[in-house]
Amino acid sequence: MKAPFYRFIAILLLVIPGITATYGFLAMKDAFFAQFDTVANSGMLWGKFFLGLILFLIGVAFIGGWTFFRDRKRNYLAPRFKPKRNK
Repeated sequence: MKAPFYRFIAILLLVIPGITATYGFLAMKDAFFAQFDTVANSGMLWGKFFLGLILFLIGVAFIGGWTFFRDRKRNYLAPRFKPKRNK
């Protein structure tokens, strides 16, 4: 009974940063293309752009770090990324 619950939690740990990165990307896109809107002529929405950038970077960094440490644990990395051993 524990294994399915733990797998569900692990999937949630990857889905939530993925959704955060997706929302950040969409916020940056909306802020950028708002300057081309001729009806409102609002200009660039810098606050929304930087919030989207921060959310995007946090999401991508979490997923990238998780993948890196998982691959390090399973010994899938190139030799330059492996931890140094004292001889």
